[in-house]
Amino acid sequence: MEKKNEILKRISRFIEPYKVTNGKSFKIADINPADTHDLGSENKAEAKELLQKGTEFLSELQDILYAQDRWGVLLMFQAMDAAGKDSTIKHVMSGVNPQGCQVYSFKRPSAEELDHDYMWRYSRCLPERGRIGIFNRSYYEEVLVARVHQNILKAQHMPDEVITKKIFDERLEDMANFETYLSRNGFVVLKFFLHVSKKEQKKRFLARLDRPDKNWKFEPADVTERSHWTSYMRAYEAAIKGTASKNAPWFVVPADNKWFTRLVVSAAVVQALAELDLRYPTVDSVKRSQLDEARVLLDKER
Repeated sequence: MEKKNEILKRISRFIEPYKVTNGKSFKIADINPADTHDLGSENKAEAKELLQKGTEFLSELQDILYAQDRWGVLLMFQAMDAAGKDSTIKHVMSGVNPQGCQVYSFKRPSAEELDHDYMWRYSRCLPERGRIGIFNRSYYEEVLVARVHQNILKAQHMPDEVITKKIFDERLEDMANFETYLSRNGFVVLKFFLHVSKKEQKKRFLARLDRPDKNWKFEPADVTERSHWTSYMRAYEAAIKGTASKNAPWFVVPADNKWFTRLVVSAAVVQALAELDLRYPTVDSVKRSQLDEARVLLDKER
């Protein structure tokens, strides 16, 4: 059976090209949405094998994470519509025990949420220690959609004095500081931007229109948003530049080929967990004595 360190070595090569830990020189144009590293379509079988191994390894690591109850993990997924966030989360986390995983999909804020600071609804959903929390969209919407459609700021009940020309730079600074705070408290933060091309998005939108089982996914506003594509790319680039760090890296994952997207995300999560000091809790002498007594009682049963 292939050893774990050999599996990690095989999948690690799919991580580094897309991992951003310092955003100063980052340019979104440097990542090709159709890239599959050195795996062509004829290598899908290898990708499927590696994804399966990664899923199995992730399941084992998550079990230890839950038992140890020391670290917490936050995975955030951002993307343009139809980039494959839902299916990526479904496939990558397919082997994880539901007890140790929490998924939140953030829609438009409610009236109650708008009466709080914008981070309030997100901070309430942070994972507990021992668990993996998944944000399907996150507080980064506040520097993405809100930057492209700045009328959103008016609905957030903020004083006019704080809505300055620097508000998005200030928010990025706050987000970076928040992620540093989480890291210092034992929470691993991984951020994924599933980078789909405009051409591929159109193809997937048409599939949603053509297939009755996908009609429910289609929203007329999705097509309208395509007219803001360049503005969104600028917003994503600014967000990654402003918040990428060693302790809270971004992964700009090519998303035109879903099979490759899932492989990269799986590899990144597995690598991050494997680098932690994860181990099952040790049993002290008192607990060991209790276990021995329990065994004696069970052995006496008829």
